Amino acid sequence: MDIPHPHFDLLERCRDGHRESQFELYRLYSRAMYNTALRMVQNPHDAEDLLQSVFVEVFGKIDTFRFESSVGAWIKRITINKTINFLKSRRLAVQELTASHDLAPEPEPETEPAYTVERIREAVAKLPDGYRVVFSLYAIEGYDHEEIAQILNITEATSKSQYSRAKAKLRDMLTQSS
Repeated sequence: MDIPHPHFDLLERCRDGHRESQFELYRLYSRAMYNTALRMVQNPHDAEDLLQSVFVEVFGKIDTFRFESSVGAWIKRITINKTINFLKSRRLAVQELTASHDLAPEPEPETEPAYTVERIREAVAKLPDGYRVVFSLYAIEGYDHEEIAQILNITEATSKSQYSRAKAKLRDMLTQSS
């Protein structure tokens, strides 16, 4: 038994070029996609530009959507790909894991200081691009290291080390400012 896609009719109207339907699809997903881009690029103007570019692509390629996933997941994939390409164009620096990197386990703090969402958000914004992108994709967007490695064209070990370093740097920034 096929379960109907919740936005099937809306997408069909978008495919037919109905502006009201396109605006409705934009209204449904633009805020989440803007937030996804903003977390990665840390600049509201860049995130707005990316959002517009995402929806130009969505409406240009809506005929390719095959209802194999949710439309939100499809739009999110386009958003992440466009954002990563934008960051790569700005020379996203992700260092490959080498033997010279220290892979010792991180010591766990004895007590966890009280962190506010705003303090964590500010600390994440201060991370270097490579750390911030891997951290955002893993901790916030829910991708696993294998998926991140494929998206960023890096090794899975590099994704794990970048994530580990991002956590350590965040911990340092948050404990220094408490």
